[in-house]
Amino acid sequence: MNYLGIYEKAMPISLSIEEKLKYAKQLEFKFVEMSIDESDERLSRLSWGNDIIRQINETQLSEDIYIQSICLSGHRRYPLGSLNKNIRNKSLEVMYQAIDLAQKLGVRVIQLAGYDVYYEAKSQLTAQYFKDGLISALDYAAKKQVILALEIMDDTFLNSITKYCEIKQAVSNHPYLKVYPDVGNLSAWPENNVAKELEKGIADTVAIHLKDTLPVTSDFAGKFKNVDFGESNVDFIGVFQSLHHLKYNGPFLIEMWSENLEEPKEAILSAKSFIEEAIMKSGVYSG
Repeated sequence: MNYLGIYEKAMPISLSIEEKLKYAKQLEFKFVEMSIDESDERLSRLSWGNDIIRQINETQLSEDIYIQSICLSGHRRYPLGSLNKNIRNKSLEVMYQAIDLAQKLGVRVIQLAGYDVYYEAKSQLTAQYFKDGLISALDYAAKKQVILALEIMDDTFLNSITKYCEIKQAVSNHPYLKVYPDVGNLSAWPENNVAKELEKGIADTVAIHLKDTLPVTSDFAGKFKNVDFGESNVDFIGVFQSLHHLKYNGPFLIEMWSENLEEPKEAILSAKSFIEEAIMKSGVYSG
């Protein structure tokens, strides 16, 4: 496998970004995905000054490990599709700040959560506002050469690559919009044929999230977070084989939320071992 990275929220929350880069390297990961979620603390990163950014960049260079992507889930709090115009304006402000930060950190991809709205009721209007805001975000991202990639979600608004393709078409096939499949989320929805979905989006796929999930059923809403690897039926071996068949050669990212454990190293290494074993059993990725 060429590149296996780790999500920031897997690592101890007490560590600085520089320390997390070193921590990830010690565990033999190739890159880190940084989080800008809806908390005040992580949203404040959008206002980092050049001194902080310079320190992070120096660490990236000296340690030879990089923040390769940003998970921008802060839009749950300030969604692009909100009926409230002030919130929509704030959403775009967050988006533009994240793109500027990505440019300064050398980050190539910002992963967007595929929600039109999160805490509000969904409607055709929230879906349209989302698409309108996305176009504005993409036009700004294009100026800075930063890719915006929609994650396949735990939400019916964007729970398949088929739906991503519909959004892509709705924004005139904008070249700076790509897809970031989460194979756990993709597998949890019973209507999805994972192999066929991956094939539909392979030309736009910039990275793959690896996590386990409990599937949605007629009487269960599914579980999309904090499912230990191997506790469900996500076919990781089949996923790796399908992606190899599709000639996917991009990065994989282990997504975990173990940052509040006193010492999450054991959990991280267990997850890494599980994925490496699945890779070996798949017989297609190595190195």
